[in-house]
Formats: sequence, structure tokens, C-alpha cells
Amino acid sequence: MSIDIRNITKRFPGYTALAGISLKVGTGELVALLGPSGCGKTTLLRIIAGLETADAGSIILEDRDTTNLPAREKKVGFVFQHYALFRRLNVFENVAFGLNVLPRSSRPRKKEIRERVLHLLGLVQMEWSIDRYPSQLSGGQRQRVALARALAVNPKVLLLDEPFSALDAKVRLELRRWLRKLHDEIHVTSIFVTHDQEEALELADRIVVINKGRIEQQGTPQEVYDHPANTFVYNFLGNVNVFHGRIRDGKVMVGGHHIEAQEKLNGHEEKTGQAFIRPHEIGVSRIRSSDNDMPGIIRDIRLMGSQIGLELESAGFEHPIEVEIPRETWSNLGLDRGDEVFITLDKVKVFTGDYEI
Repeated sequence: MSIDIRNITKRFPGYTALAGISLKVGTGELVALLGPSGCGKTTLLRIIAGLETADAGSIILEDRDTTNLPAREKKVGFVFQHYALFRRLNVFENVAFGLNVLPRSSRPRKKEIRERVLHLLGLVQMEWSIDRYPSQLSGGQRQRVALARALAVNPKVLLLDEPFSALDAKVRLELRRWLRKLHDEIHVTSIFVTHDQEEALELADRIVVINKGRIEQQGTPQEVYDHPANTFVYNFLGNVNVFHGRIRDGKVMVGGHHIEAQEKLNGHEEKTGQAFIRPHEIGVSRIRSSDNDMPGIIRDIRLMGSQIGLELESAGFEHPIEVEIPRETWSNLGLDRGDEVFITLDKVKVFTGDYEI
């Protein structure tokens, strides 16, 4: 089922949560709504589900205007951030709940309900837990049961609100990979809300970046990560170094250094700008390889799993430069605190105001 969100606006006392958002989601697509807390992404999800009403705009599900339909008539499955399982019902009863409360005329027979529940619990690898209660399950297991409950009513659309935020890092990683695999099997049109950029980049077919109730950018994970539309998107999608300087004669001048940008900078008129580069895109060496390399001093070294984080101090830069290099490179170079190195910035993106040059 396709989703067509048309000019949705939602206001609360004192602020506007959504300011005329329009978005199309194709049948079978998995889309991430990514943004900081309070940007409006959960409000949009709840409006699609019928749990909130919009002040203006419409929600079209498969060419049908469902804007004013109650949630029970939309055939939408919703997975809440904190599971929302019924504590006094066991796993089987939780998953079967949505089927058991259907009107008698459309309610499946008990045998069909049982078969459906067992099939879904097998799909989410929780068939062993039918007689257990939520308090007897881990957070990751409860989230799987919540997903099975949402799928039980054969939803045309699946909506997930920060589904993994309450879980520890290892379980989050396992569950999001499992969810991607499950989606590829069942192909239900899905939208999930997250503020975790890694989660969005790994899971989604398309990422929609939202800020202050507006869409800043949308595209495939690679498009959004490699070609951010503005400074907000660049800052939000992972750790980044930001250098404030002047643009003159096609180069960015920060302190006494001339930094080359990825794209050619035209014009001779001097103006202010911001140069962005991600820590893993910075080169570090013990020898100068070009005239553009800058000297720096290692002030701190941090172990980051397979990567080593370096904090470098360089004359002319107001703040330390954050660098990430493979552990093998760090070991081969024999780097230590206080060592002098040369820094290569060759993947800089430049913005003036809030727009990329």
C-alpha cells in the first residue's frame, strides 16, 4: 500500500510541530523519519496512524483519503517505543489481542487465530514463549512480540516509533538487522521514526531528515550521507569537524591555512563560509605529502573499537581537529600523545549560509 502525505500541518500551544509536510512512500518501501527530539517525526507517525488529528492536510492510503478515519479503520500496525504489551496477558494473548477484539462479523475463528499467532511468533523467532508473560522476557524479546502483535491484523502499513531506543547497543544492532531481513520477506510498507543516524543508514530504503516540522532532505542513505543538502543535515548525520573561515579565490581560508574543497569554488568575491569534513576522511602522516598538508600535534588518543580517535591541535584552528584512523594505521605509524603529524584535508564540503556551494 502506498502512502501519500499531503501538506500536513499540526500546531500545539506555543509551537508548530509540523509545517506543511508532504511525502510519498511507495508500496513495500521502508522509510526512516530521522531527526532530533521534538522535530515532529513522531507526531507525523501518529497522524498517519489516526492517533492524532492534523490541523490541515490529508493522508492518502492507496488512493483512499483516510485523514479523518479512526485508527481501527485504517489497517495500520503501530509498534510503540516502549512495547505497550499487556502485563496480565501472556505472549499468545498479547499477539492475538487485535484479532480477538474485531467485530464478530470479521473476527477469524479461534483455530485461524491460533494458526496466525503461531505463524507470526515463528516469524519473529518467539514461538517458544507463548505461555510467558512480558515480565519474563528481555527488552529485545518484548519488542519482537510487539512487532508480531502489530502484524497480526494484516496491516497494509507498519509504523514503528523509535522501536529500539530502549534497548542496549548490542541488542539494537541485532534487532535492526533482523527487522531489515523480516521486511525483505514480508514487504509491508513501513515507516519508522528514529534519532539514530546509524540505524537509519543501515535499515532504510530512503531517509527523510526532519527539523522543526519541515523536511530538510530526503533520499537514499548514500545520497543523504554523501551529498547533504545543508549544514543541519551534515551535522546530524554523524560526527563532523566544522571550520569557520573566508572563501577567496576559490579556496577556504581558515586561520593561515588554505583548504581545498571537493567541488570547485568559483568567484573572487570574499565571503564567509563553513568547511565540513568527517573525522574518518582526514589523512594523518608523519611526513608532508603536499604543500596543502598542515602540521598538528596529537593531544589525545581514544580507542573506538576498530578505529582510533585522535584529537589534533593545529595553529590557526580555534578548536581541536577530530580524526578517526584504522588501528592498523595507528600501529604502523607508531603514534603517541605529543607527536607532530601532518594533516590532509582533501574531502571538504563548503557551505555559505545554509547552502552548499
